[in-house]
Amino acid sequence: MARSTNTQFAVAVHVLTYLAGVTDGHPVSSEELSSSANVNAVYVRRVLGPLREAGLVRSRPGVRGGWELAGDPAGIPLAQVWSLLQGTDPVLGLHGPDPACATGRQVQKSLTTLDRAVADSVTATLRRFTVRDVLTGTLEARPSASES
Repeated sequence: MARSTNTQFAVAVHVLTYLAGVTDGHPVSSEELSSSANVNAVYVRRVLGPLREAGLVRSRPGVRGGWELAGDPAGIPLAQVWSLLQGTDPVLGLHGPDPACATGRQVQKSLTTLDRAVADSVTATLRRFTVRDVLTGTLEARPSASES
């Protein structure tokens, strides 16, 4: 049975971009961010936690509180966001085969190697882009490394 896709990275990029677009300096509530991203406010706060710990966002408590971007969106590489939320978790959704099965052991070893290659490729691609690129739409205009 297939597992659902982890959406934390996508939600993080969404809310960081939303915060980058706030020009009047007001903090944005979790509810406003969750409405924009179409997810639960608790999920938004869970996603923003590691970003706050890394200093990418800050939160203000209270009635007029909320979330703010802590710096320039051009200084937030998407690879950093990916790393904070994905960590070393498998990208391919690896499973745990029966350790007594020779085929399972070989498949697991091969898939683990492939997973790290995919993760390295994703990270290398994301290093080329920032939250500002998403905000301004310039991400779509950049050629990939294979096109350069």
